[in-house]
Amino acid sequence: MTFTLFKTLTAALVAGSIGQAALSAPAYAGGWVSVTFAPDNARDAGAMATGLRVYSLYRGLRGASIRQLGHGNAAGMGQNGGGNLGIIHQEGNGHSATLQQNGNDNAYGIFQFGRSNNANVVQNGDGGGGATFSYGW
Repeated sequence: MTFTLFKTLTAALVAGSIGQAALSAPAYAGGWVSVTFAPDNARDAGAMATGLRVYSLYRGLRGASIRQLGHGNAAGMGQNGGGNLGIIHQEGNGHSATLQQNGNDNAYGIFQFGRSNNANVVQNGDGGGGATFSYGW
């Protein structure tokens, strides 16, 4: 019985020391998470576009808008067609984003926060909508 108790205590101490070493290791220094909404039917794309247009009215934006707060950010946008709405909003440092819209009445928003995110979107066709949200650390 004493030998079994000794083995159990030894196993518990080993497991505890391994767990403590894992907790004291440095955290991963960088990463990102990104979510993209790209509706696959006209009704949902229209709803997404409507939401982005309401956001643009609230912010006083028209057509193509790039807003960057932070340092070392880069963004570019190209639009071929009429009635397109493109929004790039970046807060933080080291972001990069491009948006190319080909067609008419499209709406797309790229929203990046934190640091070191990268988004490149091409939107083709008419009446599309979508958005990408990214956060980096």
